[in-house]
Amino acid sequence: MKINIEDVDVLVVGAGNAASCAALSAREAGARVAMIETAPEEARGGNSAYTGGAFRFPFTSVEQLLELSPDLAEMDLSKIDFGTYPKEQYFSDVAEWTEYRCDPVLTEILVDNSYQAGLWLRGHGVRFQPAFGRVAFKVGDTFRFWGGLACHIWGGGEELLRAQYKALEKAGVKVNYNTTCVGLLEGDGQIEGVKVRTADGVGEIRAKAVVLACGGFESSPEMRARYLGPNWDLVKVRGTRYNTGRGHQMAIEAGAAVTGHWSGAHACQWDMNAPPYGDLSIGDKFQKHNYPLGIVVNARGERFIDEGLDFHVLTYAKYGQEMVKQPGLIAWQVFDQKVTKYFRDEYRMRPVTKETADTLEELATKLAGVDPEGFLKTVREYNAAPRPDVPFDPSVHDGLKTSGLAIDKTNWANRLDSPPYEAFGVTAGITFTFGGLKISTEAEVEDASGKPIKGLFAAGEIVGGLYYHNYGAGTGLAAGAVFGRIAGASAARLARG
Repeated sequence: MKINIEDVDVLVVGAGNAASCAALSAREAGARVAMIETAPEEARGGNSAYTGGAFRFPFTSVEQLLELSPDLAEMDLSKIDFGTYPKEQYFSDVAEWTEYRCDPVLTEILVDNSYQAGLWLRGHGVRFQPAFGRVAFKVGDTFRFWGGLACHIWGGGEELLRAQYKALEKAGVKVNYNTTCVGLLEGDGQIEGVKVRTADGVGEIRAKAVVLACGGFESSPEMRARYLGPNWDLVKVRGTRYNTGRGHQMAIEAGAAVTGHWSGAHACQWDMNAPPYGDLSIGDKFQKHNYPLGIVVNARGERFIDEGLDFHVLTYAKYGQEMVKQPGLIAWQVFDQKVTKYFRDEYRMRPVTKETADTLEELATKLAGVDPEGFLKTVREYNAAPRPDVPFDPSVHDGLKTSGLAIDKTNWANRLDSPPYEAFGVTAGITFTFGGLKISTEAEVEDASGKPIKGLFAAGEIVGGLYYHNYGAGTGLAAGAVFGRIAGASAARLARG
């Protein structure tokens, strides 16, 4: 079959954030660039289409935030406490989240280049805004930010991709939809293009360099069960149905080395009645991230996590993984009226799996799949547990903790005593997988001996080595932009000689 893509220096496989950054970077370096996307145009963008837009970068002054988000100048900055997030803290956080297994070289590249990547995105029409309502609480007259995050991309994934596709069109880079990459073309010591499948059949696209930016394998139940373990084939997928791991497979077939946490993944607590895959009309709002302000019980009515261990941006990915270990893969988040004013928008949307009751006894009968007596026992023990006499403050680690429970709550341990009570049903929703390809500092895919596979580059969720056990909110989009830029520039440099 004849494929109408010719005279290509750099071919980018994928069309999400990392892929778009790679294509734009390669084009800026003078390369002739094309992109292929397995999804139809209306479902384009991979997981990037579903993101809420968190973008983590280091900063030490409000002036840096103003450069990234000039609209801040119109706000009363005297009533906003952004704090600071120096590079040293960013690096330390990633190390701690990953239990000190992250690749230190790649992590340093991420930390050192994420702010500049944000400015570069802004130069391509991507807008940033303060993350009010997501990582800030109003305490008195001041909005106080926490967790190292200051900005989100305005409009989330939808607006991110809108800006990127507009920039791609302006740069003359075409995205070819309904074009599935099924293999790499191997020439004399290097990759020379890809094999693809379309509705018209199978064909080849020749290129001097290929960038794989086609996501993880979270959309494949078979690969999830094989690598992540039992019950992972049963979880819901937060985003695209098209990230099936084919990029991993064909790179490995070509000799690529792998790295990262292949039995680990980014997951979160997700509405138990959400559809099997992401819904672009809902975006990321099936997630339920206010659990640090309440308690979470499983089908036995038992707590199984320390909800107040840290801010949700630093625990939600690993606590989503804990959901897979629970009976029936379900749980309920339970709150009282002392904290509902802090709820994120996702708790007020329709549809949502929610129960309300004026008493805990009544609520116990409404939590589908939960043992009522086990639930009441848990809540009574939780309420009776000793606590220090310190004020509740959701914007800091307030030290309001329980003592003597099987799993103590470290912060924000308000008693459940202010009805009506509200409960939200959740299950596990997987975002992306941690295992991936091993790359060099130039985003070259390496073989088992540590040598680059000439002509093959990678960026985004297909790259391994950054994440183990856990994930910090905002690092995914930042890493996609950072390594996408590097991959595109490196591929163009090779292609242009």
